[in-house]
Amino acid sequence: MSKNSFNRWRKSFQTKSTLYVIITAAILIELTSLVQYFYAREGIREGVVHRAETELQLKGAEIQNVMTGVETAVENTVWILEQQLAQPDSVREILRRVVKNNPMITGCAVGFEPNFYPQYGRWFEPYATRTENGYIEMVQIGSESHNYHKAEWYTKPKEVGKGYWSEPYYDEVGAMDMLCTYAIPIRNSKGEIAGVFGADVSLDWLSGVINARHIYPSSYNLLISRAGRIMACPVESLVMRSNIHEATAHVEDTTVNHINRQIMARISGHAAVINDQGEKDYVFYAPVEGETGWSMAVVCSDREIYSDLRKVAFSLLLLMLVGLLLLGFILFRMIRNFKRLEAVNAEKERIGSELHIASAIQMSMLPKIFPPYPERDDLEIFGSLTPAKEVGGDLYDFYLRDEKLLFCIGDVSGKGVPASLVMAVTRSLFRTVSAHESDPRHIMASMNDSMAEMNDSNMFVTMFIGSLDLPTGRLRYCNAGHNAPILIGRGVGMLPIDSNVPVGVCEGWNFVTQEALIDPQTTIFLYTDGLTEAEDINHTQFGEMRVLETARNLREKEEHSPEKLLATMSEAVEKFVGDAEQSDDLTMLAIQYTKQQRDVRMQRSITLTNDVQQVPLLSEFVDGVCEEMGFDASTTMQMNLAIEEAVVNVMNYAYVPGTKGDINIEAQANDLRLKFTISDSGTPFDPTAKELVDTTLSVEERPIGGLGIHLVRQLMDSINYERLDGKNILTLRKNLNH
Repeated sequence: MSKNSFNRWRKSFQTKSTLYVIITAAILIELTSLVQYFYAREGIREGVVHRAETELQLKGAEIQNVMTGVETAVENTVWILEQQLAQPDSVREILRRVVKNNPMITGCAVGFEPNFYPQYGRWFEPYATRTENGYIEMVQIGSESHNYHKAEWYTKPKEVGKGYWSEPYYDEVGAMDMLCTYAIPIRNSKGEIAGVFGADVSLDWLSGVINARHIYPSSYNLLISRAGRIMACPVESLVMRSNIHEATAHVEDTTVNHINRQIMARISGHAAVINDQGEKDYVFYAPVEGETGWSMAVVCSDREIYSDLRKVAFSLLLLMLVGLLLLGFILFRMIRNFKRLEAVNAEKERIGSELHIASAIQMSMLPKIFPPYPERDDLEIFGSLTPAKEVGGDLYDFYLRDEKLLFCIGDVSGKGVPASLVMAVTRSLFRTVSAHESDPRHIMASMNDSMAEMNDSNMFVTMFIGSLDLPTGRLRYCNAGHNAPILIGRGVGMLPIDSNVPVGVCEGWNFVTQEALIDPQTTIFLYTDGLTEAEDINHTQFGEMRVLETARNLREKEEHSPEKLLATMSEAVEKFVGDAEQSDDLTMLAIQYTKQQRDVRMQRSITLTNDVQQVPLLSEFVDGVCEEMGFDASTTMQMNLAIEEAVVNVMNYAYVPGTKGDINIEAQANDLRLKFTISDSGTPFDPTAKELVDTTLSVEERPIGGLGIHLVRQLMDSINYERLDGKNILTLRKNLNH
């Protein structure tokens, strides 16, 4: 072969090789692009499904919360209406209070059976509604022209014998608005249906909920009623004038009929359909939880979902073609390495996301709204928790029950996710046990036994539980290996505590309740060892003495309010620690008892024996108190009902049968509230420890007992029990409206 021939062959081979490389690289790049496009499309699709399902859940939860609140208000009122059937005026007052106390209720009515009250005729339907200026207007809307006996909201509850959400309708007589009514039958003492009690909810707010946000600019949401009527959608002409079958009759895609059937059957799902413009849409649908029978749907355009992906794919294709000869092989290697890196980053992001969610869940379990009780003038509280890692093991909690502040602070051994799980269990146990128990040692013992029984990981919790009686300032507390709280009032000092073992260490431990009297304007400061053991870069601890010194400085300046105390303490710790990394969770809780003495404007008392024959004397006493306070007839009736129920309970159960004992009833009022104090020397008994009665149960299902104290709770603003100096002291309070 000649030299020229060899060169021609070599150049031809190089050209072919180059071409082969380019073609191979092009194929690889194209295949890579297609794979990436497929997975990206799948990822976007899964993201859309997740976002749509989340959107349905969130909007459904918003709607359900409102409707559940209405259901609860109606069901909690039915039994009161049934007790007041003999007094039509009381029925009107109850309706007025229901509308006043429930902002989401537009109006409520009781439609009575024909001629139930002969003096009011065949159609008697008292109706309370809120006017535009906020005034509660009371009208009688039943008439021959407005025959509510044929209305769905009246007939359907009688048919099913329980609460029922009506189909949406326009009320031309009462609210003059598009409404949906939750109604429930009411019965007389014989169990016969006397009428139907219903609460109206305006549907104006639904459009706001449905259209508040969209997962894509052109996506839209639908709300469908039980009967398939469109209650909310972007096309106003379809709202309440068409059902889903009529609205989609012009669409040729038969999948729409399947979706409609699924929606009417209250089944969740999603499907793709071809709209009347020939474009693909995705429809996501799910029922709204609860008794309404409603369903929701989200419609998204395929074109909009994947528009960004298509633009990116086209741009990448051009760039790949331009740089194919130079970057083909390099791009292939980079893509392969990128996938590995992407998988690692995705795993890191997943772990980080899960820790972030866990932290958010953990923090959501703690009180986070301060001040928590702005309406009270006897209490100020502020708390904070700063975990050393994403999640931590510290906890604090507090809530009011029967004029007692139940609170706790705790520190789980260990850190991170295991400690956070124990923290969640501990906080839940505290809420569960203290819901019907006020003695801290019993709360602590119950929590300890539960946690010790399942403590396979040998983790424990140091804890302090307190119960502060707000009317008296008496603090009962129990400690389980936790730091002693600091009292900041007339002076600064540690609260005396018995150490005890931490919670979860030893099942059956005999915890002890201690007591102290808290003076007004005294602050109880609780903290975990993350405060005292905070270290600077030299590993020197902040220490108990610095905590006390900071508290004394604030006491001297009379600036020991809870918020100021925690802010100052945090600043002191941060300044001391400097650049050192936080080594432990830091939790602080400050409670200031701010009860103020107010001038007494009325005071009366009466002493009765444990004889129900003296109830008329009690009624005269209560009538006199109410007359002096200027109460109307309805409020006076409520006071008589509540006080009589409480006193008769004492007459029946305080003393051993056959023995006589005194019952003292004292009424006292200041400019804010009226207080009845009922005291006896009988057997210790705390009526507030009774669990709340579930009024949604039928008479046959409901346990015997508890209705009396439930009635008292409903009629009075607060109830409080204390055992002092060998006496049962039950205090009932009614706030005065100014």
